[in-house]
Amino acid sequence: MTYRKKLIEVALPLEAINEASVRESYIYKGNPSSIHKWWAQRPLAASRAVVFASLVDDPNSPEASPEFVNACQSLHRGRNAAENDTPRQRLFDFVDTLVQWESTTDEQVLETARQLIRLSVNDDPPPLLDPFAGGGTIPLEGQRLGLKSIATDLNPVAVLLCKSLLEIPNYFANLSPVNPKDQEGTGRGASWRNATGLAADLRYYGQRIRDGAWERIGDLYPIGPNGEEVIAWLWARTVKSPNPALDVNVPLVRSFWLSKKKHDKAWIEPQVDSRTKRVSFEVYRGKGKAPSGTMSRHGGRCIVSNVPIPFEYIRSEGSKGRIDSQLMAIVTESRDGRNFYSPTDTHEQAARVPVPDGIPDTNLPEQALGFRVQNYGIVKHHNLFTPRQIQALQTLVDLVDEVREVVREDALAAGLPDDNVPLCEGGRGARAYSEAIAVYLAFAIDKYAMYGCAFVPWYAQESRPSMLFSRQAISMVWDYTEVNPFSSIGGSFIRSVEIVADALEPLGTGEPGLAYQADAAKEDFGSELWLVSTDPPYYDNIGYADLSDFFYVWLRRSLRAIYPDIFATLLTPKMSELIAAPFRFDGDSDRANRHFEEGLKEAFTNVHQIAHPDYPVTIYYAFKQSEIVVDEADSDEEVLSSTGWETMLEGLVQAGFTVNGTWPIRTERSGRMRDFESNALASSIILVCRSRPEDAPMISRREFVNALRQELPAALREMQSGNIAPVDLAQASIGPGMAVYSRYSKVLEPNGDRLTVRTALQIINYELGAYLAEQEGYIDEDSRFAVAWFEQFGFNEGPFGQADVLARAKNTSVDGLAYAGVLESGAGKVRLYHWSELDAGWDPATDKRLTVWEATHHLIERLNVYGEEGAARLLAKMPPNLAAEARQLAYRLYSICERKGWAEQARDYNALVISWSTSQEQAREFKEQYQQGKLF
Repeated sequence: MTYRKKLIEVALPLEAINEASVRESYIYKGNPSSIHKWWAQRPLAASRAVVFASLVDDPNSPEASPEFVNACQSLHRGRNAAENDTPRQRLFDFVDTLVQWESTTDEQVLETARQLIRLSVNDDPPPLLDPFAGGGTIPLEGQRLGLKSIATDLNPVAVLLCKSLLEIPNYFANLSPVNPKDQEGTGRGASWRNATGLAADLRYYGQRIRDGAWERIGDLYPIGPNGEEVIAWLWARTVKSPNPALDVNVPLVRSFWLSKKKHDKAWIEPQVDSRTKRVSFEVYRGKGKAPSGTMSRHGGRCIVSNVPIPFEYIRSEGSKGRIDSQLMAIVTESRDGRNFYSPTDTHEQAARVPVPDGIPDTNLPEQALGFRVQNYGIVKHHNLFTPRQIQALQTLVDLVDEVREVVREDALAAGLPDDNVPLCEGGRGARAYSEAIAVYLAFAIDKYAMYGCAFVPWYAQESRPSMLFSRQAISMVWDYTEVNPFSSIGGSFIRSVEIVADALEPLGTGEPGLAYQADAAKEDFGSELWLVSTDPPYYDNIGYADLSDFFYVWLRRSLRAIYPDIFATLLTPKMSELIAAPFRFDGDSDRANRHFEEGLKEAFTNVHQIAHPDYPVTIYYAFKQSEIVVDEADSDEEVLSSTGWETMLEGLVQAGFTVNGTWPIRTERSGRMRDFESNALASSIILVCRSRPEDAPMISRREFVNALRQELPAALREMQSGNIAPVDLAQASIGPGMAVYSRYSKVLEPNGDRLTVRTALQIINYELGAYLAEQEGYIDEDSRFAVAWFEQFGFNEGPFGQADVLARAKNTSVDGLAYAGVLESGAGKVRLYHWSELDAGWDPATDKRLTVWEATHHLIERLNVYGEEGAARLLAKMPPNLAAEARQLAYRLYSICERKGWAEQARDYNALVISWSTSQEQAREFKEQYQQGKLF
């Protein structure tokens, strides 16, 4: 080994990174991720930490640069460094600061990070490459840390998004706005940091487009009752009743609720005319309850005759173009708040406009990941919008082209060069500036389109519109919201302009990066050596190309003249996209899988050739595609295997990489825990890779298993100390397990065959189970009984005789367990107490037969009933050893629930671990107050 180990290969302040990543997900204003929609973007905090830690040395290593170690020793002594004052701990405390949201624009903190990097890389930092750049988070953070950042992606929308983050803001950084209003107000001496001038112009010309659109189509959007501004119209899709005795259209409605706010309830009441049988709608407010909807997952019902409406019937009507819509309610904004009104003919007829000419006439895919609307006759991209919405979008798009000329004239008047160099060629003059403004205006139109389409649900909990891409799919929405583009509500055009401008303002630091369209598996990245950090696609999880066509068809109309190469095709490229999509291969899953697996291997081989030998390659993975397979080591034991992981790791190993580090970075809000059956992980697993030495030795299967048993437990303990979610532990354990497997040129089976990645994954999973089971040996006998009983019966009853035998085997008794409060026994049956049945006043200090099982479930009870503060108050009363064992037991019980498919119980154990850090921090404060007699 001739390279110096980098911090990411040795240690990371995981909890600080995790907390900052989760906190960031709550921040929308000024967040670059809000500049344009992209799917599964990595947090800025995690990306910044990973790039930084891939470049700086481990300061506790004797091989670290002396100048760098001295610089670390001179860093501010943080709270943790005071207790453990080493250069590494001081660096950890600095990383804690670096990943905070406020540091995104703190030039002093960022410059300190750049200086530390320069000291570690001999003042010669490598360029950063992300070959699957997507939303551009990773290269943006590399640029922020002073690196030359290159972003490539096959998808043109992703490429444009990366250009909007890495290139354009830096071309025009620190430039005053050119619009007449700000030119008059600022004077020549004003200072405009970063891209604030560009953002100011975006707001000005965005307002100009809004005003111009109102002049052209404002008559399509009538004022609301009492002169109030309409912010949205709520519509129901309708079909002709399948009852042959009726000749009326009936509504298909998921919910009639308008507002479920406690003191402001509102709902819609459908009215059936007794003579004509036609349905109308009335809005009600106050005390009461909305009627049940007419649609469920099983189909619909005719509100007039109560006849079922099967999905097959609705699809048939849709394929014949016979699904219509009917206005249900009008939502307005007044000084007193949000109001709801019954529909009127004026408002219904205002929306009945003809479909304009020149609409995007491109086809939706016949089949695609995340698309579920084609069976209802929605087969064109323009079918995703109502005619009035298309009018609005076309008007806005046309005005972008017109306003671009105005921007150019204003830019010339403000003194920008008249060099006529286009933006796509790196121009910095008036023409390029006007084109840059056009890009961000087009982004604002895209943001409005997510609300200005016919697939936006109404969110009654907060009485507001939702949005199209709340999930990575375009699904059928029966009752939908039409947002008024001229209102000031979130989702309107002018609010979308504001959001894009806010995201743009802090950009423009460092040298301009580069973003271009490329196939990661085929591109020749030249002879330069790169720091590579990337987030590759996840098998068949997200259909980026098909989803992004929703934006592409409108971007192409407004920006094709500016970026002719990016928008050369009618739709985004599909066949080269690295996803396993059988419908692109005539339904052949094997061919689709081969396409993905071979393409990923080619991409990793490409990366291996250009990866700088002094720095590790970092790869994000946040997907668990799993299946149950029989363990080859034991035909009676089923273990979890992940074909997604298998493909990823096989590609890395075959490309010549070894995995020498793995880190779980939490990206999910603790309040939004996903089911363990979901394919999305709550954490991103960061794989840290190096090139495998050409002279790497071979070992036998037995030697591999022995090495695994020596190394895996320590790595698992490290992960658990970093508070990895139980839902992610099985996936995260793959990293250290594969570190053992991949360091050898081959692992050989007894017959001489190569031990496959799939078999290695099965062995790793088995050893994880053995590790978790082994932890039971450290807990009390009563808890060991409870775990074994839970594994058989959960919280259900079981026979007393079986419990008695098991209790004796665990060196306890059923009577003792009942006395301890672990279970109830009677009538020949035994049952563990569920957490909801436990004594809410339980105090570990007075419990005469204390068990880890009780402690774990009392903590769950406090967390579920009183939140993290409730759990913290109880933690403060627990002996440290008991608390640590309770947390460890939660991991074990989660693994049992996962294997058994007990989703509800699994969520409880997962949530306890996820909330542990916050609860423990509060517990320290409560403990001090208990000791001082201030809390009881």
